Amino acid sequence: MRSILEHGPSTALALAERLKLTPAAVRRHLDHLVADGAVEAREPRVNSARGRGRPAKVFILTDLGRETFTQAYDDMALSALRFLRETGGPDAVTEFARRRTSELEDRYRSAVQGADPEDRVEVLAEALSEDGYAASVQGSPIGDQLCQHHCPVAHVAAEFPQLCEAETEVFARLLGQHVQRLATIAHGDGVCTTNIPHPGSATTTPGPATRQHLASTPIGRTSS
Repeated sequence: MRSILEHGPSTALALAERLKLTPAAVRRHLDHLVADGAVEAREPRVNSARGRGRPAKVFILTDLGRETFTQAYDDMALSALRFLRETGGPDAVTEFARRRTSELEDRYRSAVQGADPEDRVEVLAEALSEDGYAASVQGSPIGDQLCQHHCPVAHVAAEFPQLCEAETEVFARLLGQHVQRLATIAHGDGVCTTNIPHPGSATTTPGPATRQHLASTPIGRTSS
């Protein structure tokens, strides 16, 4: 489960290679985790470049599986934000979310903005990983994909998307450019994925199929 958390949606073969176990042994463990509701198997999107044969399923953590790991917010946080929304309205929740993420921005600013422009996404991923977000970077035709395999506030963000929106704003300011959130754990995706377009590339909005592919594709390159 921790390997899936840190590396994102994974096939049984990928898990076997990382954990130095046989694929058969890994599948036995996965069968138990699926039966317990901690892990879910998904059909990956078929890549046109893939050879013949049925594509291997990828395994992701369910909400129950994520609860095994430390969650920064609990029912009290939800109750507090609901009260804030009822008494101050949606704008009050947005202001709270921006204030909370500004603390991350203050901590990350010197490291990210002090790095060479081409290294800033990797530096941001490393900083996020140190805070428990298990972040990595993957290249793609539309830009660098900043992937967060764990979200300590996923349950809260499912009801209050302002938390995700404020975090995306922070990424844009730290990197000094437009970024686009493509997927979030809070809304059922396997990974929180933020696209950082390559310099000079046209900014386009990926369609649902592209977003689903990015959210369910195993991550191949992680930050050091």
